[in-house]
Amino acid sequence: MPTERLQFPGHNGEMLSGRLDLPDGPHLATALFAHCFTCSKDIPAARRISARLAAMGIAVLRFDFTGLGHSQGEFANTTFTSNVDDLIAAAKHLSQEGKAPSLLIGHSLGGAAVLRAAGEIASVKAVATIGAPFDPGHVTHNFGDDLATIEAQGEANVTLGGRPFTIRKSFVDDVASAKLGTAIKGMKRALLVMHAPTDDVVGIENAGEIFAAAKHPKSFVTLDHADHLVTRAEDAEYAAGVIATWAGSYLDLKLPAPPPGAPEGIVRVSEADPAGFLQDVNAGPMHHAIADEPLAYGGTNRGMSPYGFLAAGLGACTSMTVRMYARRKGWPLEHIWVDVSHDKVHARDAETGSQSKVDTFKRTLFLCGPLSEEQRARLLEIADKCPVHQTLERASTVVTELAAV
Repeated sequence: MPTERLQFPGHNGEMLSGRLDLPDGPHLATALFAHCFTCSKDIPAARRISARLAAMGIAVLRFDFTGLGHSQGEFANTTFTSNVDDLIAAAKHLSQEGKAPSLLIGHSLGGAAVLRAAGEIASVKAVATIGAPFDPGHVTHNFGDDLATIEAQGEANVTLGGRPFTIRKSFVDDVASAKLGTAIKGMKRALLVMHAPTDDVVGIENAGEIFAAAKHPKSFVTLDHADHLVTRAEDAEYAAGVIATWAGSYLDLKLPAPPPGAPEGIVRVSEADPAGFLQDVNAGPMHHAIADEPLAYGGTNRGMSPYGFLAAGLGACTSMTVRMYARRKGWPLEHIWVDVSHDKVHARDAETGSQSKVDTFKRTLFLCGPLSEEQRARLLEIADKCPVHQTLERASTVVTELAAV
C-alpha cells in the first residue's frame, strides 16, 4: 500500500501533518479519518482500517489535529470546534487535489467531529463512527479533579493516556455547548455506528442516542470484545472489514475499464501486522482474505496458512472441474465437496536413511446424487484434469524481481 506524506493548512492556517494511504490499483473513492481525543493519525486502529479500505480502492487521509502528532500549533489553544474546522480544511485540501472525500470515519471524539462536519462537506455520502460520544462534553469526564482547577484558574495540566496536556476553560466551555442532535438529524448521509458494549470510556448508551437521532439509512454494529481504543488487532481488523463492506453500498466503487492488453489481475499480499505474520491478501479491490500462521508457529491463527491457501486452490479447482464435466454430460450430480489435507512425506525413491521429503496433498471427493458407479469413476478421473492439480504435479518456475519503492 503506497503512502504519501503531506501537509495542508488547518483551521487557523498552521500546517497539519497527514498520511494519504493509496490503493495499489485504481483509485475509486476517498475517505477521511478523524482520530480519537489526544491520539494521532498513527494509532493501530487508524492504520488497520486505512489499509483495509485502500485494498478496496479507497484512498484514506488520516491526519493529526492541530497541536497533536506532527501537526503544528498549540494543543492548548484547540477546541472541539477547531477539530471540526480542521476536518473541513482537510476535505477542502482533498477536493483541491481532485480527491474529494465521500466517506468520513471518526473514532471517539473524532467520531463526534465527523458527525458535526458531515453536513458541511458536500462530497460526503457516508459516515462511520467508532466509540463516538453523543455528547462531546463527555470527554471532560477524563479530567477528574482537574476540572475544578480548570474552572477556577482557566487551565490545568491534565494527564491523559500517560501524557500531560494543557486543557483550558475555552475547550471545556466549547465542548459542553457542542450538541450533536440537530446535526445528526439533518446530516442526510448514510450512517454506520460501531460501539463496544463494554466500552468503559464512552458508554454504549451513546451509540443508542446517535442511532436514534439519525434518519435512515443507518446501521449499528457491535464490537463485542473491543476496548475503547480498539487496541487488539483482531478487533481493528473486524471493524475495518465491516466499514469496507458497508461503504461499498453507498460509494460508487465501479472499476474503470482496463487498458488494452492489461493482465487479468494481480494477487497482492501485504503485511498487516509487522509484529506477527498476519497478511492481507487482495485480488483486485473487491476480494479480500487474511493469511496467518498457527499459534504454535508464532502467528495469531486469524487466517489460513499459506499451505492452507494452496490446498484451498486445489480443492476449489477440483470441484469446479468436476462440476463443469458433469454439467456438460447432463449427469445427476447434486452436490460436491472436496476435503484436502497437506503433509510432507519421505520421497518414495529416496535412498534408505535419506531425509528427502516431498509434498503430498490428499484429496477426497464427495459426490452426491444418483450417479452410477461408472459415472463416479469417470468423475474421479476428471478430478485429475483440474488445472491446479496439473500445475502442482509438474515443475513450475517462479520468477522474482525487486521493485523500486
